[in-house]
Amino acid sequence: MTAPTTPKVEDDGASLISILDELTDMVERARAMPMSASVLVNKAETLDLLDAARGVVPAEIHAADDIVADADAVLERARDKAQEIVAQAEAEAERLVAAERVVALAQERAEDIVAQARVKAARLATDADDYCDRKLAQLEIELGTIASQVSAGREALAARAKHTVDDGA
Repeated sequence: MTAPTTPKVEDDGASLISILDELTDMVERARAMPMSASVLVNKAETLDLLDAARGVVPAEIHAADDIVADADAVLERARDKAQEIVAQAEAEAERLVAAERVVALAQERAEDIVAQARVKAARLATDADDYCDRKLAQLEIELGTIASQVSAGREALAARAKHTVDDGA
């Protein structure tokens, strides 16, 4: 059996990927069983690494929540800016109508300003939605990768456990 090692898990800086890398390294370094694909690993070390992985997953989820909150804040700021632009456009339209210019010309100009403001507001909202979608897509990819790695690790452990039971019988 290999010499026990302490998992390289830092309290704050641990990531699921580094824990899985260490687990993979431990399996690759493990002593092979003669004439078999099975290896001997330290049970306590393996369980410690798996516990550390379970502890890191909530931190990854918190990071995802922070990304979503950031995206929501960007969207809210864009909506506020859009409302401000519309309000300014409407105020400008009222000012033009009240001025000494020809009422028809002022009304036409005011409508143009409001229309431009609505277009700009819609563009800001679309840009904010696109930003949120990109961030959520990135998060989805990262969570998919993590899920795949966890699944592969569990499958490898299950296969090793099956070989150990089969070899022991």
